[in-house]
Amino acid sequence: MKLIDTHSHLYEPEFDDDREAAVARAREAGVAALLLPAIDTASDRRLFDLCRSHPEYCFPMIGLHPTSVNDNPAWREELARVERYLLEPPAGIRFCAIGEIGLDYYWSDAFVAQQTEAFVAQLRLAARFDLPVAIHTRSEGAAAFERLCGCGDFCFGIGGTVTFKKSGVAEIVRTMPLDRIVLETDCPYLTPAPYRGQRNESAYVRLVCDKIAELKGLAAETVAAATTANAEALFGIRYTEKNTERR
Repeated sequence: MKLIDTHSHLYEPEFDDDREAAVARAREAGVAALLLPAIDTASDRRLFDLCRSHPEYCFPMIGLHPTSVNDNPAWREELARVERYLLEPPAGIRFCAIGEIGLDYYWSDAFVAQQTEAFVAQLRLAARFDLPVAIHTRSEGAAAFERLCGCGDFCFGIGGTVTFKKSGVAEIVRTMPLDRIVLETDCPYLTPAPYRGQRNESAYVRLVCDKIAELKGLAAETVAAATTANAEALFGIRYTEKNTERR
């Protein structure tokens, strides 16, 4: 079984004590590739260092997270770095997507205009550089799914929340076409059951796969194969016998 975690923050400080062990556990769980969304300047170096350490396994994105716009007088400079890196990628780095980007008013609705400007600018960069986007959404659920159904090629990243009791995501996934799903963890956050409340990690994407299979009445191998193919097609990841590489 091969799995892809399409949204991992394994470069974050929560993994400083056991990052290499977490990578090893992911491999042992059948995770064949990790896609790493950017957040902002503060985490860029950690992100790039991890991808350089595992060039056949960790695939970087570049972007400005919407909450990094909030109350940040330098957000336009942060945004400019995205274009700068796309024009001149750091040594040993090749971006697979622009992300994570989007809109998030959970903490404050005082920065709607700024978040919208940053989001639109990064969508334009994605079109210019012919890259997919990883969009951060919060509390959108079925409404977001319905809106995106008419927008062409897209997939929904399903993570640990699908395993939660009384999960609204679970009900959506029951009817969501399998060719619209990719797997993610968003680690170290949103840990799936039965480890909820502990630190999340990419190895747990297997639990997400198993839950989707249960909800849909399918074999886990079927879900793994479909979601891996979806991620390969969307992000341009392909496999050799021993590792993964960008097309």
